[in-house]
Amino acid sequence: MTVSTANNYERDNRAAALRALDELEEAQYGYTAQDEERARRRRERIHEMKRQKEKQLLMRKIAIPVMFVAVLFAVFAGIGVKALVGRHQTAAAERRTEAETQREDAAADKGSAKREKPQMRADFNLAGADITVSFLGMREMQTAFIETHVTRTLGGKSKEPVLFAQADDNTIGSVGDCVSENVVFIDVESGRILAQKDAKMRISPASMTKILTILVAAEHITDADAAFEITTDITDYSFVNHCSNAGFEIGERVTVMDLFYGTILPSGADAAVGLAKYAAGSQEEFVKLMNEKLAELGLSETSHFTNCVGIHEENHYSTVYDMAVILKAAYDNPFCREVLSRRIYTTTPTPEHPEGLTLSNLFLRRIEDRDTHGEVLCAKTGYVDQSGNCAASLSVGNDGRLYICVSAHSQSSGTCIKDHVSFYQYFLP
Repeated sequence: MTVSTANNYERDNRAAALRALDELEEAQYGYTAQDEERARRRRERIHEMKRQKEKQLLMRKIAIPVMFVAVLFAVFAGIGVKALVGRHQTAAAERRTEAETQREDAAADKGSAKREKPQMRADFNLAGADITVSFLGMREMQTAFIETHVTRTLGGKSKEPVLFAQADDNTIGSVGDCVSENVVFIDVESGRILAQKDAKMRISPASMTKILTILVAAEHITDADAAFEITTDITDYSFVNHCSNAGFEIGERVTVMDLFYGTILPSGADAAVGLAKYAAGSQEEFVKLMNEKLAELGLSETSHFTNCVGIHEENHYSTVYDMAVILKAAYDNPFCREVLSRRIYTTTPTPEHPEGLTLSNLFLRRIEDRDTHGEVLCAKTGYVDQSGNCAASLSVGNDGRLYICVSAHSQSSGTCIKDHVSFYQYFLP
């Protein structure tokens, strides 16, 4: 063996030994690193478990008072909701009771004294605290909340009592050469019927129906500036039934305000049906609301409507006295009062009518030149063959008192107006 070969052999042995030593150290240190990694992960899991446990304990501490507050809130919310629902459910009953009370008081000719309402209280013990609740105070708070946060309908809901009037020994049958076969003339403030002639005989109310139409619509609509499109079924309904119209065209988008004035001033069936569809979705559903209003006014036994226009039908009927009650209810709504007292109105311009439509209340315009010993504020006329010319009007006399005149079965619109003038001149100072 040469010296060179021996040196190479020794060098290779040392290299192999060093590699074996390196591999042993690497295996030893690598095993130690894995152990440390596993230990680190275990410590992290233990820490996370402790953190989750602490979080759960904290949530339990918070949940107990939160649940208590929620239960307390639910108790008071339940009381408030129950009172609010009860208020709406009994509203109609309260008004009918008030009207019946007025009838009884008038019949007995005695003054009525308001009974003091008992102060209802209830005691609760919540979380060791004594709480006394005044139900009357809660109702006042609920009323204030509703008036502040609930969107009001047009004109709001009137709180005025329903008109009730009755005849007495001084009530007369007619005045002058009155042509109308059905008449009632009422001093609103005293509740006296000053004159009547078949005032509670069933008649077809014709377009006087539209007084109730706008009143019901005003109590269910919140936005008078909303747009409404006149459809073919609306114009067809008016055409088939030979109704008067405001003059809107198919596809024309008008405002709800235009529908109100179009219903009263020119007695437009197109406007009235459009108003009904906007307020209730269909005329059929709207008529249900109309009859509900009649019941609220205490008139369901003597009046019943089947349409919002005034078209004569067997089950569409009223009396001149009932129409006086309806007119007073509409007058008590500020929005309806404005519509019924408007003499001329121009609708919103549209592509179909760039300058708008000029609408006019002919009854108010024709009577304003007559001496009625006051001012006629509101009026609505009507005509069907079955009831002839009819009208309902409300006036404030020179004495500052309100008077209502309703007539039916007159020969013409002219004689109808003349009859109203005669009654105002006779009774108003």
